Amino acid sequence: MKHVVGPSAIMLGASLGSGETLFWPGLVARHGWGLYWAFWIGVLTQFVINTELQRWTLATGESIFRAFLRVRRFWPWVFLVGGLASLGWPGWAAGAAKVAATAFGLDGTAVQFVGLELASWKLLAVALMVIIWSSYQLSSVMYNAVEAIQVGLLFVAIAGAVTLALVSGSLPELGGLPAGALNVGTLPPEMDVAVFLGGLAFAGAGGYLNLSQSLWAREKGYAMGNYQGRVRNPLVGDEPEPVRREGFTFRPTRLNLRRWRGWWRVIQVEHFLTFVFGLLFVATIMMSVAARHAPNASADALAMWLTDVAPALGGVGALLVFLVLFVALFTTEYAIVESFVRNSADAVYEAYGRDAGWDLSQLFWRLLTAFTAWGVLIILLFTAPFENRGPFFFLVVGAALSGVIMWPYAALTLVMNTTRLPEHLQPGWARVVAMWWASGFYGFFSVLLVGDTLVAAGVPAFETTVGVLGSGTGGYVLWAAFVAVELYVVTKSILGKYRADGTVPGADEADQPFA
Repeated sequence: MKHVVGPSAIMLGASLGSGETLFWPGLVARHGWGLYWAFWIGVLTQFVINTELQRWTLATGESIFRAFLRVRRFWPWVFLVGGLASLGWPGWAAGAAKVAATAFGLDGTAVQFVGLELASWKLLAVALMVIIWSSYQLSSVMYNAVEAIQVGLLFVAIAGAVTLALVSGSLPELGGLPAGALNVGTLPPEMDVAVFLGGLAFAGAGGYLNLSQSLWAREKGYAMGNYQGRVRNPLVGDEPEPVRREGFTFRPTRLNLRRWRGWWRVIQVEHFLTFVFGLLFVATIMMSVAARHAPNASADALAMWLTDVAPALGGVGALLVFLVLFVALFTTEYAIVESFVRNSADAVYEAYGRDAGWDLSQLFWRLLTAFTAWGVLIILLFTAPFENRGPFFFLVVGAALSGVIMWPYAALTLVMNTTRLPEHLQPGWARVVAMWWASGFYGFFSVLLVGDTLVAAGVPAFETTVGVLGSGTGGYVLWAAFVAVELYVVTKSILGKYRADGTVPGADEADQPFA
């Protein structure tokens, strides 16, 4: 089992401290179970996107960024910038530190550090960033250290969440879940678009994080990824493993097609049982606790847990709240550092570094160090224009931007997998339709967020409404661009499927449900 489970466990860890303990419990506490439909739809949508992101790597051994580069050279840079904008703010480390400071009675206290007066939680957050950086030095293959630590933290977080639900007596709250799960399409009139889009992105890991599924599949050695090298720690001294420019392929013999079918079944089962089931289970439990003990909570979900739920429970219940929150937030920050650095190193390497003669492992280590230092700097200089903002502000910003970048890469991944892979490796029609949905789903809410942001910036002409009708002039332009992109994606994927049909004899040997 340990040879299969791994990538989805890291992805689950990335999800625990975002949507599963903050955004969705906060949304359900504030608006009730009527929003639960968006959560389970978001989780299943990300299941499809994440497994499609792995398809190229399983088929060729190449990373998703190498695949994007084959379409247009600018795509890796686009997602790199989007990743920095959405994940460059260490809100999860800050949140974990805030939880620890509150638990130990240090909230609101300050300490002197190199001549500056700093809030206690800031020094704790810096210490967490340093711990994350140091953990990478424990293994010659840096992925192995991350996987082992994340799996261990997951067990603590899940056990803590279950115990918290039992101690808090919140399980009867689940009675409202079925109606909310079927309440598809209904939104409260006062819903904040940024928070809701953040919730959709973080119904799972979301945004730039999801792209790591491709790289983790290669590091784990899934299918053709087994023939590519892994990123090694340059400080440990092991020989580097080359990551070749061109990927690999296999002849479509009956035996090979059956092996491909087996690998595809493995990644679907691994991702569903670890990622989907884990998310639905843990998040729903945490929603029930928030709904019972913090009804009509404030918009700041972190404050909800610390100032509403923990004091209401007291004793063991409060300690469990602190434990689950701290582990979930720390696990998420750990996964974010891993994901951002791995994605960014690969994007820069494929787009520029390979031709410049750079070493991928050295690039990874340097980016790890630079990103850690950047996080420390942001935490210490948590000042204007964010002087009165808490850590949750950064989480909302990162979540909303994560939702926006999911639209282009969902669309691009579908076009790529239907036009640049041979018949036996392409997604089936059910998956094509599911990816049409995924692209439209995140595109729709991205347009709403862009319009809302422009209106807030003083450009009312770009107002966008949920029903489209009644939007401003600029809003209609945004909706027209959305429709144009979706029509392009649908047309290209249909043409790609029909052009490949019948070109590989025996391709049906690779067929299986939802392939």
